[in-house]
Amino acid sequence: MRKPAARPAKKLKAKARTKAVTKPAEPAMDVAVGRRIRDLRRVRQFSLETVAARTELSIGFLSQIERGLSSPSLRVLATLADVFGVGIAALFGASPSADGGSDQVVTRGPERPELKLWRTGVSKQLLSPASADNKLNLFLVHLEPGGSTGDELYTHDGEEAGLVLEGEMMLTVDSETWSLKSGDSFRFASRRPHRFSNPAQDAKAVVLWVNCVTGA
Repeated sequence: MRKPAARPAKKLKAKARTKAVTKPAEPAMDVAVGRRIRDLRRVRQFSLETVAARTELSIGFLSQIERGLSSPSLRVLATLADVFGVGIAALFGASPSADGGSDQVVTRGPERPELKLWRTGVSKQLLSPASADNKLNLFLVHLEPGGSTGDELYTHDGEEAGLVLEGEMMLTVDSETWSLKSGDSFRFASRRPHRFSNPAQDAKAVVLWVNCVTGA
């Protein structure tokens, strides 16, 4: 007697292949950043509609950021920080308190909060104690090969300065662009349109970066 063809096995294999091809989970960093943005918005009692109107970002996009479904660029984060009246450092570490205060003086190396903008190849380690109320913040910025803040120039409150520790960085402020190498430094008002990038395709750039919030 002839045995029936083993069709169910093929179906099982097909199901296995289908199950394997699933969308990966959103990076934990996007979820954490979204939660901090949502907490800052709620502490200030802003609605999504209010933030959308002040940033010219859509309500849908802001909602996706808060839920960790979208990875915001540094330009978007700087714009949101301006609306909340804080520096980007407020997006690091623990959720902000209502008064934003902190008595911390020292940050140990292994305890540095980090913000990874994984889609753009930019990551920032916060070297100064995290607090939504801080006006002066120190960062260690890592630019992966080809990493960039994007083609579009952006602005935000404050002043910034830095020192290139490793590699090369292209810095554009207004209509002028400079190539900065290890040992070169810079300073400019953050309200001047700017962007930066790592032009190298095989080497990381590391920059010691200072941001000072000057607004109220």
